[in-house]
Amino acid sequence: MRKLLIGLAIVLTSCVGPVDIDRAVQQLRQQPAATPTTATADATAEAVKQVIEAADRAQQTAFATGDPSVMRVTATPDYYDELTQINSDLARGGVTGFTLVGIEWGDVTVSGTTAAATAYETWRTTYSDGSQDQRTDRNDYALVLDSGAWKIQADAQPSAQGVTPGSRTAPQTQPDTTTTTPARISDTSGNWSGYVASSGTYTSVTGTWIVPQVGSTTTGADATWVGIGGVSGTDLIQAGTQATVSGGGVTYEAWIEMLPDSSHTVSLDVAPGDSVTVSITEQTSGQWLIAMMNNTTKASYQRTVRYASSRSSAEWIQEAPSAGRGIIPLDDFGTVRFTGGSAVRDGTTQSLSALGATAVAMINRAGQAIAQPSTLGADGSSFAVTRTSAPGTVQGGGRTFRRRP
Repeated sequence: MRKLLIGLAIVLTSCVGPVDIDRAVQQLRQQPAATPTTATADATAEAVKQVIEAADRAQQTAFATGDPSVMRVTATPDYYDELTQINSDLARGGVTGFTLVGIEWGDVTVSGTTAAATAYETWRTTYSDGSQDQRTDRNDYALVLDSGAWKIQADAQPSAQGVTPGSRTAPQTQPDTTTTTPARISDTSGNWSGYVASSGTYTSVTGTWIVPQVGSTTTGADATWVGIGGVSGTDLIQAGTQATVSGGGVTYEAWIEMLPDSSHTVSLDVAPGDSVTVSITEQTSGQWLIAMMNNTTKASYQRTVRYASSRSSAEWIQEAPSAGRGIIPLDDFGTVRFTGGSAVRDGTTQSLSALGATAVAMINRAGQAIAQPSTLGADGSSFAVTRTSAPGTVQGGGRTFRRRP
């Protein structure tokens, strides 16, 4: 989900070598088209690797200089638009620079005019508070041969996980549904806080929350959502609201996302204090209805999508968003309250308590909780997530969600 910018000269380190985009682009243009009929398999694989490395260098340079055009030569038009939005989100979310430290290669396969490559990329991200985060993510690239040159079409990160399992004790219940008494934490995450339910097959999830009033003095972002999948697999269908703090102002929006695709802002206005209800329901096999209602303004949004879901879990989450190369610092959202939380598991609608949903706390790099869920209310379907006073630059390794309008 999201991020920010300050101009910064970035130099590749370690095994990657100095950044020279003009030279890299010229080399790519001069090399012969790498197809199974004009080059050996090894040469074709090497050409694919060179394009990916050049694309990483170009994204760094584009972020540092504010000129996205250097990314065009290695990207399809849609992927170029995605990278441009990712850099913009990074610039808005508190990131001042990112550096590619190194790449280790997995499988590279070529089939006619398409190719797939796995790269384990280590990036160092610098934030506006001066802190740094270094992490390694698996990237699965899809490429196409376009006018004799390989271009990246998509990049998925299947190894990024949202939740680290802990003791998995059952959630507690309190008589007051507005309580903010901290829950006994079963799981932790680098960018999620809330409740997750697994075991069984999930075909619907619903939740209601009040859009929090976010403080404008701390640059960062937060996103509130419900979803299906994403705890133990790489699939996730989700929808919710988000606040982004930048330049002393706060922007609020509603969005939907189906991994590995980027998320999209939708035409539903939201503001602090609005009550929002979101539901995601499988109507027929592989066909999902995403419904969002602003209960305060009575405005609504609906969309039916095709999506192959594992149906393996349901989530009610407050998140520190991320975009591409790192997770945005968590803003000061205060407390967000969820009510009416339920999911359909194995054909039966159940509350969070009946589902055995477990509490997840968001932690920073020091292991401190920065967003803490409360115990469940007496109704078994309500809880709150509270921002603590701990520093909000979150722990690396959280699931990476890409956002774009």
